[in-house]
Amino acid sequence: MKKSKLGSMALATIACASLVLANPKPNVVIIYGDDVGYGDVGVYGSKMIPTPNIDKLAGQGLVFTDGHCAAATCTPSRFSMLTGRYAFRHEGTGILPGDAAMAIKPEMFTLPDLFQQAGYKTAVFGKWHLGLGDGETPIDWNKEIKPGPLEIGFDCSFLFPATNDRVPCVYMRNRHILNIDPADPITVSYKNKLTDTYPDGKEHPEAMTYYPSTHGHNNSVINGIGRIGWMSGGKTALWNDEDNSDVLVQEARAFIDANKTKPFFIYFASQDIHVPRTPHKRFHGATELGYRGDAMVAFDWSTGEIMKALAENGLTENTIVIFSSDNGPVYDDGYADGCTVKTSTKESDRGHDSSGELRGGKYQIYEGGTRVPFIVSWPGTIKAGSSPALVTQTDFMASFAEFLKIDLPAGEATDSQNVLAALLGKSVTGNELIIEQARGVKALRQGPWKYIPAQKGNKKKNLPPVPPQLFNLDEDLGETANLIGQHPERANELKALLKKYQEKGLREQ
Repeated sequence: MKKSKLGSMALATIACASLVLANPKPNVVIIYGDDVGYGDVGVYGSKMIPTPNIDKLAGQGLVFTDGHCAAATCTPSRFSMLTGRYAFRHEGTGILPGDAAMAIKPEMFTLPDLFQQAGYKTAVFGKWHLGLGDGETPIDWNKEIKPGPLEIGFDCSFLFPATNDRVPCVYMRNRHILNIDPADPITVSYKNKLTDTYPDGKEHPEAMTYYPSTHGHNNSVINGIGRIGWMSGGKTALWNDEDNSDVLVQEARAFIDANKTKPFFIYFASQDIHVPRTPHKRFHGATELGYRGDAMVAFDWSTGEIMKALAENGLTENTIVIFSSDNGPVYDDGYADGCTVKTSTKESDRGHDSSGELRGGKYQIYEGGTRVPFIVSWPGTIKAGSSPALVTQTDFMASFAEFLKIDLPAGEATDSQNVLAALLGKSVTGNELIIEQARGVKALRQGPWKYIPAQKGNKKKNLPPVPPQLFNLDEDLGETANLIGQHPERANELKALLKKYQEKGLREQ
């Protein structure tokens, strides 16, 4: 393992010559939304949010109707996609604070490692939220910060160190925060209040001029928006929230322009449509759904700009583009941006249901938590259409290892399964089974069957206990009819499989 890792790092120090199979290797671009639900995209049924660029991508690619992220929250999904390991097997992979240690350890073999080893130039742009530093010493935001993305296989990075609702609200290029003034150093705390630079939202709610926020999203107020955690200093380094999408697209475009003659891998992790939603003013009013709908239009624009950059460089037919999301949808989530209207049956947004036909969303174990938009496009190679194959982002490692003819190191990517034929549209058979993760609970999918074990209640959150559940999704996509009484033997089989594969990797079958 260590030898393979060192070999891939050595490749990063020289020009990435294009290695050849029958033709030059295609570029690979993952466009990753944040909290984008199954029903937020036109091709998946959205009527109230125009997504012409994503729909165009779908029209020239393969639309998966049963494609999943690994978890119903962000950090574990990102961890699983980049490592091929379910996050619940590793400590420090929950929803991380902004000053957390890096969850992916440098010795792990990762998706960017795989592409580096195949001669690709690798880059990540956008929301990171996987931690930074070794955890042994506090992060000094004013100096070189490592380990980080460059230590796990990326040649270059341009990031939000955490998320757009967490401090520090600055950009980080490779190992350094941009535009720091040494006379105004950055300090970050998630334990102790820092109020010398930015007002505290709880004490000064009037400072939250963009829109008010609550339950923890009201510590340091930056750009009129309350954040999780406290920050002082760094005024010259602050981002402008409404410009975030433009800045990330500009960085991605520059990378594509500079690397058009060699194979590259891009992980473009947009902050849209995560809270606080701050679409640029040119997108205001693009929908009748307020900030959330308008932010989704902004994300569609970002997708179109990346596709345009590929086209302008003559790379459309030599690039695999994957579009997906880190988990299902959520509405206000701490910020009173006015998007939510509650009905008697389920939460909706003025007639727009971001989960579509599915039950649940972010944080929840139902299909709406992990079944997300999942599009794979490779014009001229992948035949356009739709696929019912059961696939997950965790499978990228094993599938691209097969595609690139690289052996995964022993003990790595233990939950990643080779579904390359399904991703390329050559088979409608995907995984035999997958595990879905939400807060405090895992579920097992096998074919149309889904088993969810009993869940303990939570008095503080007014959540009652939930008995075990069994659904047949072919007959009941909305998970409305618990069949455990009718099929106890099937439930017991799936319960045993879930226990088995919680203890061992899916690729270790």
